[in-house]
Amino acid sequence: MDIASVTITCAAVLANAGIAAADLAKAPFVLANSAEVGMPSASIPTLAVLKAAGAAGLLLGLLGARPLGVAAGTGLVLFYVEAVITHVRARVFHNIAFPGMFLALAAGAPALAAAR
Repeated sequence: MDIASVTITCAAVLANAGIAAADLAKAPFVLANSAEVGMPSASIPTLAVLKAAGAAGLLLGLLGARPLGVAAGTGLVLFYVEAVITHVRARVFHNIAFPGMFLALAAGAPALAAAR
């Protein structure tokens, strides 16, 4: 395991676990962003579970279940590609950097894991 892979994967795990917790807590910024892009608030808990599952899969991949980590990272990449698309369709660009950052972390983790 190299330092870049561990660092990026840990950052992705922490970021996704953190945003999943914010989703489950129905943080005001989560509700505001969801409404702005036209996502129903009833779907937030489901999306939180998906983010948490992705974080858990990345962590398990880091701990030795590499195929699971790659699969979880790939799932998160697809998730955040859709998040970016949703922002673009809704023409909400002022905070598109956030799903973009999550996408970059999600893409980096499986790419580095697969390269090991």
